[in-house]
Amino acid sequence: MTRLSIPKVTPWLPLLITGVCLGYSTTVITRLPWWALFFIAATWVGVGLKLRWGRPANARYRKVWPWSLLPISLLGIYVYLADSFGNVDLGAVFFHLQAGMAEHGGAGKMLLALTYVLTVSAVLASVTWLSRHDQRWRLSERFFAIALLAANPLLYGIGQRSAAIVTDDGAWLDRRYIEPPNTELADPPNLLLLYLESIERTYANEAFSEAYADLSALGEGGAVFEGVRQMENTGWTMAGMIASQCGVPLMPAGLLHDSQFEPLSKVVPGVDCLGDVLAKRGYRLSFLGGASTQFAGKGLFYRGHQFSTVKGKEELMPELEDPDYINSWGLYDDTLYDVTASEVRRLHEEDDGPWAVVNLSIAGHAPSGFPSQTCLNRQGEFDGQDILYSVECSARLARDFIERLAAEGLLDNTLIVVLSDHLTMRVSVWDQLIALDRDNTFIMLGDGISPQRVQRSATMLDVFPTILDAMGLTLNENRAGLGASLLSSQPTLVETHGLETLNERLREETALQQRLWEGLAPQRREQEATAEQVTETPTDQANEIEIMR
Repeated sequence: MTRLSIPKVTPWLPLLITGVCLGYSTTVITRLPWWALFFIAATWVGVGLKLRWGRPANARYRKVWPWSLLPISLLGIYVYLADSFGNVDLGAVFFHLQAGMAEHGGAGKMLLALTYVLTVSAVLASVTWLSRHDQRWRLSERFFAIALLAANPLLYGIGQRSAAIVTDDGAWLDRRYIEPPNTELADPPNLLLLYLESIERTYANEAFSEAYADLSALGEGGAVFEGVRQMENTGWTMAGMIASQCGVPLMPAGLLHDSQFEPLSKVVPGVDCLGDVLAKRGYRLSFLGGASTQFAGKGLFYRGHQFSTVKGKEELMPELEDPDYINSWGLYDDTLYDVTASEVRRLHEEDDGPWAVVNLSIAGHAPSGFPSQTCLNRQGEFDGQDILYSVECSARLARDFIERLAAEGLLDNTLIVVLSDHLTMRVSVWDQLIALDRDNTFIMLGDGISPQRVQRSATMLDVFPTILDAMGLTLNENRAGLGASLLSSQPTLVETHGLETLNERLREETALQQRLWEGLAPQRREQEATAEQVTETPTDQANEIEIMR
């Protein structure tokens, strides 16, 4: 009887695993189409077989552990982040680790993370096998390890942030910070601030058909701001809200946090934000969001900045008629808008001074969104992937909500702000988006807001003073925080210095970080005492005489 033999899988299998993973990583990090991974993998395997990788002449086996195991693992982390979110923002990684990631709705991300762990483990096993069976790999892979470390954007970013502690000038941004105004309001308007998760204005481009049409129609009755770009540390939900309500980028507490192994107890307590400014003027403040307020310090931020009503998934679910009508993050938008309408009615009926309501929807959340049943009934079947379906849903629900409140007479003397919290992360139309000049949604409606299109080079930092200006507050030099009112002629920091310069300065900044987080006043005073010794270049000083007073 002929004995069955098991075909040899080496070196085919190690070469195939490393080749496919190399190809996939390349397509994730670059703009190459997904099918390019097959060409890269085939080329890798072909070269490996031609050079007899893993089965060289005069093979000498040695049980070694490759130098590249750690660098490969770190690169795997970066590729996972890039695959999940598109652009990797280290600030987001650090902040979420410190503020907490409990009660998140990213179950799909957890499955993807597990897949990555298994895949990277297979790559590590393959590289180990090749190094042990091929002396050429043993000699060369240590240099490969160094190259991987040097090329990893994750480590490059960490190195840049670490270098900030020895920078010559770590207070460039802090010197440009302006405290919010102390002036009073003669006829304080109400404020309705709607954050539409990831619904950037870029979707208004004709490449995305009519997905943004309802927001475009809404903007015809008010001011539409074009050119609100995204600087670093403003590109995720909490960062976008803090930038637009405090006028500062969200610099994580990092080593400035007193208890490194405990969650944050406050979020940016060192600066006055929109809630603080309005609370001083007698406003009743409410925040309503479909997701958990425990995620990423959201509840801590709003409660710590004077919001008396802060409700998310945990607080709102007991009030639902159908507790099963939820998604992995929390409430669907149609439910959330109904709850928000009830809150506005309550505040209106109490008639106990002006109110401000902040709403954070979820329909546009990457990668595919969470369209509600109302949208399914109107738009037809959802394929579970097309983000434009969810964009259309989010835009229509926001427009319907505003028109409903207006029809009930609840928006008299009310400033309405419709805003994306940040640019979207990786979605089904990612390649089309990144080929365009991207900017955030920023629309203002209300009494005294004449229909207009304002084209300015700005960031989310400029939203904060623009809202205060539109509400009738007199600003110091038309500025607040690091932003400038887009209703004024005051140049923004982007117009003066450019976005790249801002990002470079942010990576070196330490004084502003100390301003944001509590317990750092002594360090700030020391820096302020020596600030006059800092010499700026003529470019730094241009158009900023008022700022440096």
